[in-house]
Amino acid sequence: MATSWSSDKKHTDVKRWICIYPAYINSKKTLAEGRRLPKSVCVENPTYQEMRDVLLPSGLHIGVEDKLYPRERSKEMLYRGRLRVEIKNDDGSPIKPEFVTREDVMKHLAESIPKLKTRQNRPAEQQPQPTQQAASKSKGKKGRR
Repeated sequence: MATSWSSDKKHTDVKRWICIYPAYINSKKTLAEGRRLPKSVCVENPTYQEMRDVLLPSGLHIGVEDKLYPRERSKEMLYRGRLRVEIKNDDGSPIKPEFVTREDVMKHLAESIPKLKTRQNRPAEQQPQPTQQAASKSKGKKGRR
């Protein structure tokens, strides 16, 4: 059951932290599908684990939730997850001066995710695999009727 917004809740309350879904910074999504930044800045298919790994060293308080973005068509585990990030103190001042708004956090994520070690090795490994799998699947199906 959703609770209505009230001014007596503090910024440190987890319900007041900002929510960031991976679709917000996904370059494969359109604006209608939920992308919030320009495609030139965005990352190809980010995951909530990558977003968590980037934000942990920044010193912000984060929480991971097992939620699915409402505009997401696929229900696969790859697309699940969202982050809650605390960017303000109780008095409304920013915790870190470089992360004043939600957009600042998303831009930091989009800049930092491609620098992860897991991202730097991934593209070269994934390209040859689909061609090998397609060739092996067609073998052995002749004569079955």
